[in-house]
Amino acid sequence: MRPFWLAVGFLTTFPVPNLGEVKDGEMKAASAFYPLAGYLIGGVLALVAWLTTALPDGLQGAILLAVWLACTGMLHLDGLLDSADALLSMKPPAERLRILGDVHMGSFAFGVGFVVLLLKWQLLASSPSPWLLLCLPALVRFALLLPMNLFPAARKEGLGARSREGRVFLAFVFALPAIYFFPWVALAVVVAMLLLASWAARRLGGGLSGDVYGALVELGEVAGLLVGVWWIKYEM
Repeated sequence: MRPFWLAVGFLTTFPVPNLGEVKDGEMKAASAFYPLAGYLIGGVLALVAWLTTALPDGLQGAILLAVWLACTGMLHLDGLLDSADALLSMKPPAERLRILGDVHMGSFAFGVGFVVLLLKWQLLASSPSPWLLLCLPALVRFALLLPMNLFPAARKEGLGARSREGRVFLAFVFALPAIYFFPWVALAVVVAMLLLASWAARRLGGGLSGDVYGALVELGEVAGLLVGVWWIKYEM
């Protein structure tokens, strides 16, 4: 159970047992359980969506967005903001890597962060299916393992480098129920995240960092919500 608890402790703010020091190779093992951590986040979102059904759409969307951010401790949003400043700057790759490590936020971070949060709020205000909310975080966290394995680490040190080359097959098994019920959403998430990862890797000289992984999660969730909301409306 230790790899599972590591995944939950890393990707969420949910309480986990005291795990002590993380040893070499444990984060790679924990990556197999990323989809399960996603289901936990999705379960909370689905429950909140059900409890707030009677509220106005905009208010329900705002509550869901706040709960989503609370469940992840804004881990991925922080990566998105740092990545926006670095990847959109007109600098050489080495300078972009330096910007990634800068704790200060620039105009790109504020602009991209505002747009992504606004999109997410609007999509959540469109009353997405609670089943979509349950499955989407798991789909995105499985899809994240693909660029983590396909692209080298932008830095040799750091949590992003320690998490690479995870156990994709086991994660795929855990994500299968979500893929089965939302195949088009899964496809959109995988394609969007791989395209964004390829672009980011070129901007950073060939590799990806932990901050970029966070950005991929945030943008993958937006892509999944877009397709999921559209598909539900189209089917209806």
